[in-house]
Amino acid sequence: MSTYETLETYIVIQISPDKLTAHLRFNVADENLTITSKQLEEFVRSHGVIHGIDLNVLANIARQPKLYFNSQTLVAQGEMAVNGEDGAIRFSYDMKEEQHKPVEIEGGKVDFKEITQLKNVRRGQLIAEKVPATEGKPGKAVTGDDIAGKNGKEAYFKLGKNVVLNPEQTALYAAIDGLITMTDKNKINVFPIYEVNGDVDYNIGNIDFVGTVVVRGNVLTGFRIKASGDIRVIGGVEGAELESEGSIEITGGILASNKGYVKAGKNVKSSFIQDGNVTAMEDVLVTQSIMHSHVRAGRNVVCSGTKGLVVGGMIQAGERVVARTIGNTMSTATAIEVGVRPELRSELLELRQHLKSTGENLDKTEKALTLLDQLAAAGQLPSDKLALRIKLGATKRQAVEEMSVSRERILEIEKSLEDTDTARVDVINTIYGGTKIVIGRYTRFVKDPTQRISFRYSEGDIVMAPYL
Repeated sequence: MSTYETLETYIVIQISPDKLTAHLRFNVADENLTITSKQLEEFVRSHGVIHGIDLNVLANIARQPKLYFNSQTLVAQGEMAVNGEDGAIRFSYDMKEEQHKPVEIEGGKVDFKEITQLKNVRRGQLIAEKVPATEGKPGKAVTGDDIAGKNGKEAYFKLGKNVVLNPEQTALYAAIDGLITMTDKNKINVFPIYEVNGDVDYNIGNIDFVGTVVVRGNVLTGFRIKASGDIRVIGGVEGAELESEGSIEITGGILASNKGYVKAGKNVKSSFIQDGNVTAMEDVLVTQSIMHSHVRAGRNVVCSGTKGLVVGGMIQAGERVVARTIGNTMSTATAIEVGVRPELRSELLELRQHLKSTGENLDKTEKALTLLDQLAAAGQLPSDKLALRIKLGATKRQAVEEMSVSRERILEIEKSLEDTDTARVDVINTIYGGTKIVIGRYTRFVKDPTQRISFRYSEGDIVMAPYL
């Protein structure tokens, strides 16, 4: 019997599923076995292991085989592939929006005069640089095969207004003097600032501006400010229309008398909202109170300052509502809805209506097609009806495709109604009777005053847990 056949009886070589290691194991513990390290190496290679073989270990096994009878021994080690790092955009400013907190002064009062520092840039100033992705480093299996390493994903600039790239497309510069502003979908813009030193009234008129608007006064009932950047009002807002692609900050509060609206592509920050209509794609942050208003936020509504009162009206948030006090001792009807972005509720209604009307049209198309198909089968289809038949066939395919897309989107939205794990309502002090809590598609009415409590969805119901 050859040495190779003998070794086949005594020894097993095992390669790991990822081909990064190979182990040697003895099948038979024969103390009379003699073997050279060269024979062992050839045996290992004959089993497809050609890379990373540890010759020192093989020499030790050959010298004293019995020490290795009862264990698996690593005899070859490959190299793991290393994935590259993703690229990134590095800004010359910190672009994270600060959670701006007003300064508390004596007696629990709040000073709203301080506002966030603006990110001003000069024409030609560097705004951001692209940090390139790195390439992955390949590895090697014990079988000699290459193991590919993934390259990092390249980052890319999302270009907005008044910005220019260098020829190499690695750096972004301001094309004008102005303010760096991130708008929806993280587009990078430089917007000039329009400042009003006083009230927005008949002397100023409506403002429609491709930048950031700063009002050092009040915005009076009936006027409109539309901005592609941010809006900052260092005063109050009455029943006016404020619409911004960025954030809106109102230091003096909103007293709207159920007129106008405030709508932001990012956040709305205000000291209070009374009889108002406020929408933010991200967060609504209020320090004092929200009273008898309709407030919608894609993410959170937070009313947790020294007063932190929410009473009357409806609050809708995609994820979370936080307040010190909700409702009052008079059980004023107050509705709090979380767990679904407000715009998704509207989209769901539209989709269902569209599905119904498309289905009705499809039904008519199919009846007409059936008639034409019968004529064609009988060989009685005139040439002018042939074109109609082709057209109706295309109409049917389009309707079926549209209905399929609508159904998928409806399922997606309905699933998000169920996916309410992160949604909750947090009450720091007290919630009173008369409050309705809606989480996703579930509703609970609060009958008695309760303190320091969180409402969440769990197993088909809205449950209460202590607020931590």
